[in-house]
Amino acid sequence: MRLVIERGNLLEALGHVTSVVERRTTIPILSNVLIRASGETLAFKATDLEREVIEDARAEVTASGAVTVPAHMLHDIVRKLPEGSQVEMRRETEKERLTLTAGQARFALQTLGPEDFPDLNAGELGHTFELQAGDLKRLLDKTRFAISTEETRYYLNGIFLHIAESGKKHTLRAVATDGHRLAQVEVARPKGADGMPGVIIPRKTVHELHRLLEGSSETVAVGVSPAKVRFEIGAVTLTSKLIDGTFPDYGRVIPQGNDKEMKVANAEFMSAVDRVSTIASERGRAVKLNIGRNKLVLSVNNPEGGSATEELSVHYGATPLEIGFNARYLLDIAGQLEGEEARFLLADPGSPTMIKDGGDETTLYVLMPMRV
Repeated sequence: MRLVIERGNLLEALGHVTSVVERRTTIPILSNVLIRASGETLAFKATDLEREVIEDARAEVTASGAVTVPAHMLHDIVRKLPEGSQVEMRRETEKERLTLTAGQARFALQTLGPEDFPDLNAGELGHTFELQAGDLKRLLDKTRFAISTEETRYYLNGIFLHIAESGKKHTLRAVATDGHRLAQVEVARPKGADGMPGVIIPRKTVHELHRLLEGSSETVAVGVSPAKVRFEIGAVTLTSKLIDGTFPDYGRVIPQGNDKEMKVANAEFMSAVDRVSTIASERGRAVKLNIGRNKLVLSVNNPEGGSATEELSVHYGATPLEIGFNARYLLDIAGQLEGEEARFLLADPGSPTMIKDGGDETTLYVLMPMRV
C-alpha cells in the first residue's frame, strides 16, 4: 500500500472516526483504525463493537492495500504535522510497519492485519428516509440533556425515536427522560418513516452523532431496523446498535389537567434562578417558586449557606401556589426554550409541571417537583 494525502483531509477523517475508539480496551485491534486504499480513495473505519464510523477521503493511491494502525497515535501525529503538508503513507509488509513521511518528519507505526478487523454489519435496514441535518440536530439538542445516566435503568440511557400523531399531524418524535424530567420534541414525519419501529438510540451514539452534525447542512440518510440504526452524513457513515429494551409509556407522565398557567420572560427567569441558586446546597439544589397574582418570588434557604430571594413579574391569575424544583433541572429546560416567554402549566405542589416554549408548539418538557 502506498499513497499521498493532504494533511487537512487526513486529519478531518481521522477526527471523525477515532472518536469511537476506546483509549483502553482488552481487544488490541479495537485500538486501531482500518485504512483501505484503492483508486483515488482512502477509506477509514473504526469501531468499539457498539458503534462504527466509516469515512472516505481523496488520496493519490499508487499501490492499493489495507492495514490497521493505532488510531489515537496516528491522529496525534497528523494533528502535529505542519498545515498544508503532503503526507506519504507506505506499508512495509515484511516489517509489519506503516511509515508516514511529511517533509523531514518520518514515523513508523506498528500494524495489525486488516483481516481481523471487526465489521458491524447493519444487515437489512427495513426503513430508510432522509432528514435535514438541522432537524436531526434539533431532535438531539432538545432532548439529550434529559437522558438518564443510571445504568440499572438501561432502557432510559438513550433517546427514544419513533413516529407519532400530534393532533392531525404525522410526526417523527424524540423523547428522553431520567425519571426527574422529560423532554419531547418532534419534526414533520419524513417520507419513508411510516411504520418504522420505535428505537432507543444509546447515549454515546447520540453524542457522537451530534458531534458529526456540527456545522453540517447536509441531508442525512437514516436507516432503521429493530436492532441497528445508520446515519449517512456526507462522506461519513455512523452505524450503531440500539438499546435492547422497552421505553416506558411516557404519555402517562405528561400531565393533561394542569390548569394553572404562569407566563414569564424566560431570560429574566433563568438569570433569577441562577442567582438565587448560588446559595443552594450542592446536594439539594432546591429552589422554591411562590406564585401569586402576577408575581413570582423565587427563594432558596440553605441552613449552612444562608438564604436568597428574588421577585419577578409574571402573568398568573389562578390560585396562589408554592412549589419546589431542582434549580439545575429548571435551568436545563429553560435553556432549551427559544422563544422569549416560558409557559408553566401547573396543578399542585406534588404533581409534575409541564413547561412549554412560548414560541414553539413542537417541544414540551415535564419536570417533577421537589419538597422544599
